[in-house]
Amino acid sequence: MKSLQHYIDGRWVAPVVTGDRFPVIDPATESQVAEICMGSAADVDLAVAAACRAFPGFAATPLEARLDALRRINEVFKRRFDEMADAITTEMGAPRDMAREAQAASGPGHIEATIKAAQQLDWEVRIDGSNVVREPIGVCGLVTPWNWPINQILAKVAPAIAAGCTMVLKPSEQAPLSAQLIAEFIDEAGLPPGVFNLVHGNGPTVGHAMSAHPDIEMMSFTGSTRAGVDVAKTAADTIKRVAQELGGKSPNLIFADADLGRALGNAIRRCFYNTGQSCNAPTRLLVEASVYERAVELIRPLAEATKVGDPRQPGRHLGPLSSRIQFERVQRYMQIGIDEGARLVAGGPGRPEGIDRGFFVKPTVFADVHNGMRIAREEIFGPVLSMIPFKDLDDAIAIANDTPYGLAAYLFTSDLDKARTVARRLRAGSVHINGAGQGYMEPFGGFKQSGNGRECGTYGLLDFLELKSINGFYAA
Repeated sequence: MKSLQHYIDGRWVAPVVTGDRFPVIDPATESQVAEICMGSAADVDLAVAAACRAFPGFAATPLEARLDALRRINEVFKRRFDEMADAITTEMGAPRDMAREAQAASGPGHIEATIKAAQQLDWEVRIDGSNVVREPIGVCGLVTPWNWPINQILAKVAPAIAAGCTMVLKPSEQAPLSAQLIAEFIDEAGLPPGVFNLVHGNGPTVGHAMSAHPDIEMMSFTGSTRAGVDVAKTAADTIKRVAQELGGKSPNLIFADADLGRALGNAIRRCFYNTGQSCNAPTRLLVEASVYERAVELIRPLAEATKVGDPRQPGRHLGPLSSRIQFERVQRYMQIGIDEGARLVAGGPGRPEGIDRGFFVKPTVFADVHNGMRIAREEIFGPVLSMIPFKDLDDAIAIANDTPYGLAAYLFTSDLDKARTVARRLRAGSVHINGAGQGYMEPFGGFKQSGNGRECGTYGLLDFLELKSINGFYAA
C-alpha cells in the first residue's frame, strides 16, 4: 500500500507537519489501496516559494522550449498509459475500457491541443505604435476534482506550462493516484524544479491556503459550486484571477420531429456515462408533450438494459460511484424523487441485483418531474435521469433555462434551422445538436453558477496569460 507524499521543488517530500493520513478507497471493493500524507498551509508555503523561485527563469524560456517540455511529458504519458488507466479505475471506479478510451486518453488529448493552440496564438500584436504582448500570469494554484481526474489536471497543467507559468496542484484527496503519476511523468520529462509542485490535502486546509496565498496570482478551480464560492471569496482579498468550472444540471430537449429512438438512446448514454458523475451530464430530459408518453415507454427498456459491474472487466457497463459519501448522496436523492411524487420508471434505491459490495447503484429514470422538484434543480452526480414534458419551443427553452446552472445543453430535432435557433437561446456554455460531441480545442465552461473562464485549446490558454501594452515600441 502506497503512502503518497508531496512533490515540491523537484523532490518527493513528507509533510512539514506530521498530520492525518487519508485512506484511498477502491470504490468497487471498498478496500483501502493507498493513503495520503495530508498537507497543511506550511506545505503550501514551501510549494509556492519553489514556484516563485522558478517563475522568472521559466517565464523567460522560449515558447518552443516550453512546448518541447510538453512533448516530453506526452511521450512519458503514452509509454506509461496503462498505468494511468489502471490508476483511474482503482481510485474512482471508471470501467476499464472507458478509463482507457476517455479518462486516460484525455491527458494526451489536452497536451496536443495545447501545443496546437500555442502555435496558433498571436503572442504579440501591433496596434498603431504599440506592441501588445501576452505574458504568463505568474504562479498558479490548480485545484482539481475526482470525477475526471486527468482530464481536469491536464486541462490546467498543460496550458500553464505552455504559457510559462509555474504552479501548485492540489488534486482531489479521493482520487490522488493519477495525480501522483502525473508528477512522476513530469519529473521523468525533466521539467525544471519548482515549475510543477503537488500538495495533497483537503479543500478547507490546502485549497484555502492556496486561494488566500498572496504569491499565487491565479486560481483555476474545478469542483462544486459551493466550494467555488469559497475559493472566490478567499481569493478576493488578494485580487487574484479566478477561473472556475463548477456544477451543472444540463437539459436535453427532444422535439417531436426527432428520431425518438436515437434521441433516447443518446440521452441514456450521455446521462449515465461515467456513472452519471460528470458536471455536464444531461440529467434533465425535456420531451415534447405529443411524444412524451411514448418516450417514457421506450426509455424503460433502455435504462434496464444498462449493465452495472466490475470496472476491471472489459465492456460498456457502468462502474461504481466514487465513494461511500457519493453512494449515500445518490440514494437520498432517489428517495427524494419518490417522496416528491415523481413516477419511478426504472431503477431506484438500493444496489443492483446480485451486488452486495462496492458503491454500485441502479441506473434510474423518473418521469412526470417538474422544475420545482429537487431532483430537477439540484446536482445529484449519479445515474439519475428526470423526464419533464414541454408544450412547445418557447416552453422548452423556458424550462431549460430555469436553472441556476448553465454548463451544457443538448437537443434533438430533424429541423436544423430550429436547432440553431434553440441553441442560440439556451443559456449554456456548450450546446450539443443531435448528439454532436466536443473536442479538445473547443472552449469548455459555463454560464451563471456553472463558473467563469474557459478550458481547452486557445481559450483555456488565455486564462493563464496577461496582456501588456508596450507603448512607443514602434517609434516612427
